[in-house]
Amino acid sequence: MKRLSADQRRRSSTLHYSSFPTKPPTSRGRPPASPSGQDSGLSQDGSDTSANPHESPLPKKQLAILAVIALAEQTALNSIGPYLPDMTASFPGVNGDKVGMYVGLIASAFALAQLATNFFWGWVSDRIGRKPVILLGTLLSAGCFVAFGFCRRLWQAILVHALLGLVNGNQAVVTTCLGEITDRSNQSRAFTYLPVVFGIGGITGPVLGGLLVIKELNGKPNPYPYLLPNLVSAGVLLTDLVLCMCFLEESLEEAKHLPPLGKRVGHLFSWIWQFVGLSHRPTYLRHFTQADGATGDADGANDDADSQVSTPNFFPEASGDKLTKAEIFNRDTVLLLLTFLIFQLANISFNSLFPTWAEAQPPAGRALTTEEIGLLLGFAGVVTIMFQVGIYGKLRDKIGNKITYRVSFAIFVAAFVLIPWVGYKGSKGLGMSQGKVALWMELAFVLILKTIAAVGGLTSAMLLITNSAPNPNVLGRLNGLAQTISAVGHAVGPFVAGSLFTAAVHIHPKGEALAFGVFGGVTFVGFLLAFGIRSKDLETKSWDDEYIQDENADEEEGDQTEDTPFLGRSR
Repeated sequence: MKRLSADQRRRSSTLHYSSFPTKPPTSRGRPPASPSGQDSGLSQDGSDTSANPHESPLPKKQLAILAVIALAEQTALNSIGPYLPDMTASFPGVNGDKVGMYVGLIASAFALAQLATNFFWGWVSDRIGRKPVILLGTLLSAGCFVAFGFCRRLWQAILVHALLGLVNGNQAVVTTCLGEITDRSNQSRAFTYLPVVFGIGGITGPVLGGLLVIKELNGKPNPYPYLLPNLVSAGVLLTDLVLCMCFLEESLEEAKHLPPLGKRVGHLFSWIWQFVGLSHRPTYLRHFTQADGATGDADGANDDADSQVSTPNFFPEASGDKLTKAEIFNRDTVLLLLTFLIFQLANISFNSLFPTWAEAQPPAGRALTTEEIGLLLGFAGVVTIMFQVGIYGKLRDKIGNKITYRVSFAIFVAAFVLIPWVGYKGSKGLGMSQGKVALWMELAFVLILKTIAAVGGLTSAMLLITNSAPNPNVLGRLNGLAQTISAVGHAVGPFVAGSLFTAAVHIHPKGEALAFGVFGGVTFVGFLLAFGIRSKDLETKSWDDEYIQDENADEEEGDQTEDTPFLGRSR
């Protein structure tokens, strides 16, 4: 079959959903509403499409279950933060002045484990489907939370946290599912709400973890004071597991042609049994030999035929595997992944630096209390949701994904540059102003800038990476690679940020500018690299429609110019 060019794919998908009532490609996107549904402004499932008659209706049920998955996982993961320092300090052999280092070590174990397996889970989801990977990741994560509640030694906490990172690749798979159940006409609306769910999980998780710690039972010390929040987190994940089993649909088209999940798992255990039993000719080897084109005697052929019926290919060949590495990792994709690494490094480092800087004593810090820092972070969470729901989508529709991505980098640079110059509560430090009211106003302004940059950049990055896939069958691997890159930022950012700020405390004046300035410079490099991302295939359908209309208008204007020589000379 002849492979379409990137530009042809963009134009084909754009016109397909807006002009023809035929079925779209089943490997990505939903069928358009019927003509009658479009005329009435309603889709067949009752979704309102009157705002844009060319927009495919959103698959609300699947979006809802994906939101439940994201909310459950973010709630569980964020529940650890409030009690982790106290839990770490309670471990035998942990000195009080080194609690921060050990907390970072536990967090890094999770991030490094995700770094090792995120791409693997994306690859597996490309071969056996998204739903099995999500179910397995959710089940194993619930088990890890139960185990974490029983940890009473530092090495146990590090080990369990590393296991949690190894078994959980759901964030990348959820993003992949979201890209597959939407098309370019409606994906911008769908992707807008995923970061909102993450933001809500950032609020519900700390509340759950902070309120359920029980240090005493019946007047006696509780041997497992952190067990209850972990049991509740596991319960949330198991509830999510049941909902996924009942309502989540498989979004990978190739996986729908495989036998049911239970039968595939049965064959997998059959293969393991044969491997342990040292069978002279296991069925899995016969299957792979047949797949490689090897032939044997008549009996062997009959055995292979039986094997073909009884032992299906657990890892079917995906059409995306026929693509070359140069086609998958083209210039835009490489620049996207590189800038995404820089952006995540900046985002994680800012999140790590801010509370440390705010709580530190002047002149390097601002001597804020824990309650004040919590209020500021809560304010940032509210701004995140408001900006994502009310402003970001409209802004992106006006300027496009690529420009939004670049602007987010620029705003992030501004936040890094401004924060060292925030004033002090009462001292006469070298800042923009003095006084508590001015301090809070300046902090709120900087946090608004950072929030806008983080929300706009991360959402645009998800859309750009999704649209950069040359084939839907490699989308899982791209998202897995993107999450692996994100794990690099989680692992490296806090350690480097903490080291820089420790050194900055001894530099006078404005030592804090060292830490924030270094990351501001790195972010500026990402801003420059983002200008190399130029493909028009990375935009959503609404932006494509405007681009094509502008192109047609330019062509018509050009035709008039050719027909009117005088106007051509005057221009």
